[in-house]
Amino acid sequence: MALGWKLHGDGKTMGPDDVVAPDERLSWGKTVGLGAQHVVAMFGATFVFPIVMGLNPQLAIMMSGIATIIFLLIVNGKVPSYLGTSASFVGGVAAIRAQGGDSAEVTGAILVAGIVLALIGVLIHFMGSSVLHRVLPPVVTGAVVMLIGFNLAPVVAGIYWPQDQWVAILVMLFTIVCAVAFRGFVSRIAVFLALVFGFVLSWVLDKTVGMINSPLPGAAQATDHFRTNFDAVGAASWIGFPPQTMVAADGKEVVGWHTPSFSVAAILLVLPAVIALIAENTGHVKAVAEMTGHDLDPYMGRAIAADGVGTALASSVGGSPTTTYAENIGVMAATRVYSTAAYYVAAIVAILFGLSPKFGALVSSVPGGVLGGITVVLYGMIGLLGAKIWKENGVDFGNPINLVPIAAGIIIGIGNVELKITEDFTLGGIALGTIVAIAGWHLAKAIAPAELRARAESARGTMISLGEEEGTYGDGDRIDDLYQNDGPREPRR
Repeated sequence: MALGWKLHGDGKTMGPDDVVAPDERLSWGKTVGLGAQHVVAMFGATFVFPIVMGLNPQLAIMMSGIATIIFLLIVNGKVPSYLGTSASFVGGVAAIRAQGGDSAEVTGAILVAGIVLALIGVLIHFMGSSVLHRVLPPVVTGAVVMLIGFNLAPVVAGIYWPQDQWVAILVMLFTIVCAVAFRGFVSRIAVFLALVFGFVLSWVLDKTVGMINSPLPGAAQATDHFRTNFDAVGAASWIGFPPQTMVAADGKEVVGWHTPSFSVAAILLVLPAVIALIAENTGHVKAVAEMTGHDLDPYMGRAIAADGVGTALASSVGGSPTTTYAENIGVMAATRVYSTAAYYVAAIVAILFGLSPKFGALVSSVPGGVLGGITVVLYGMIGLLGAKIWKENGVDFGNPINLVPIAAGIIIGIGNVELKITEDFTLGGIALGTIVAIAGWHLAKAIAPAELRARAESARGTMISLGEEEGTYGDGDRIDDLYQNDGPREPRR
């Protein structure tokens, strides 16, 4: 059952080896506390990415809570996960806006991508994942994830970093220290802590040093301005729905809830993100399966479809795309509490935050330099996940089938190379790079000698390793978790 949990023991104490299963819970007081931990864990990235995509963070937080509840219902409570804002769409959204697209076109493209993801999840549920593996082998998936991340480098260099380079570099260093020097929960919320640090640092510099001379987003010239501005926070009400999208007096879009519009060019720019979401969700489900000791392969398709439904629903009202969050999986690994009750609590808390315009205004006021320091780390990490997929699957780049088309696709994607199809339609960047990587690899494989084809198909490892320990899930068995079928595992004692 998706709802209705058994009380674990007395609900108050846990032994050193106790594990709280997804269908169990602790006392409601402890469950609320765990839910709060999950909220903090997802907070940083869940409202950073809507900001950098030009979408409303208050709406994103609220819809992430709703999407999480829908996800838990679709997977029947078997896969405890939180759906936060997906970073995989940032590059495609940046390309849409660079071509003059507005927020309605952005969310329309994301909605279509969500529907495609949901359909792929249904296909996997009924037909198994073997078809998917043949179309998207690890070498291709890794390339797409890499070009999505590294394509964003100009966004950091051209928009956020110049707004306050010294705050950006200090926030970057703070993020690295929190993520590496500390273990457990602190390292999991490094982005959130970096946001707080950057906010405080910017406020202190405003009070001590004064204004900074730098270009604001969309401005052609540098101007004198304070790093922080809380005017909108003071004017916002405490309780209310996110505002509707409007055009301000200066002609700029003030984004809120809205209905999507659809453009073929915009849709093509974000569709590659579907590949990254498949990889993310697959890795997360495998990580949860390893930690809980339960066989979740029958729910893999459901989880992918549920993420697609969440993304489509959120974007249908102008919200941000969603994905399962590794940060929350880390919280489960640390606490050994996999109860979905905690995720329902986290989702309700997120919805309540989404009903506070004052909270939305505070999130929207994050200084550009702070975003520069955080995104320079986050975007690089997205790109390096692609390399991680290659490494853990043992991809052989001595084989020209893997080397040549993938090299071309990555350069096209990262360099924003364009192919003008007609006067009104151009393919470029992430979309063109993805097409070249996928089609080029399959073409190379089809025309290559049998020996090279056999070598290209021999890669094994993990799709994305998120687990805390080695075992069936991870590098330890040297078998790709997407390909192995080792049957149900005994729950851990």
